[in-house]
Amino acid sequence: MTHSAGGRRVTANLALSLDGRYHGPDGAGDFRAFAPYVTTEVARNHLTRIWEGATTALLGRVNAEGFLGYWPSVAADESADPRDRGYAKWLVETEKVVLSTTLAEAPWEHSRVVNAPAADVVAGLKSTGAGDILVNSSVSVIKALLSADLLDRLYLMVLPEIVGGGRRLFDDGLPRSAWRLAHQETGDLGEIALVYDRAR
Repeated sequence: MTHSAGGRRVTANLALSLDGRYHGPDGAGDFRAFAPYVTTEVARNHLTRIWEGATTALLGRVNAEGFLGYWPSVAADESADPRDRGYAKWLVETEKVVLSTTLAEAPWEHSRVVNAPAADVVAGLKSTGAGDILVNSSVSVIKALLSADLLDRLYLMVLPEIVGGGRRLFDDGLPRSAWRLAHQETGDLGEIALVYDRAR
């Protein structure tokens, strides 16, 4: 396992459509095309892979509040898929850093709010502690770290749907970077779990 300077690896996870979008044309809550794929064997195994080495979750405000409404109940649900439950328990119990300019207090336990640029926050986190820093599906944070070339690993689920509208992860103007494929797995529905490490 390679780590960049500063000891801790910075990772990020996101699901993307075939045309590179992280939601559909009807706005940030449009996940109709994504829904059939998030509970597949490949997706659930990928979810476990994402958090296993991570000790800090870095979140934007929207995801922090959205996750709070969903994952704690999964952590407590004994009938939930063990992989979903494993991730949920990790998310509840791990250190969470929430980037926000508007929140006055942390939305849930083991979390703190930081009003600072993502690159500065990551630099601070990398200088202390151990384990991966996971940017947990928070696109605004992922984009900022891609722009600053501070991501060491990308966990991507690529789904076999062209959604035809919505926001893209990889905007024009990003610095050029090369990535090495560390893992790939294809599911029965045509979804592909990909793990890319930054080649430095």
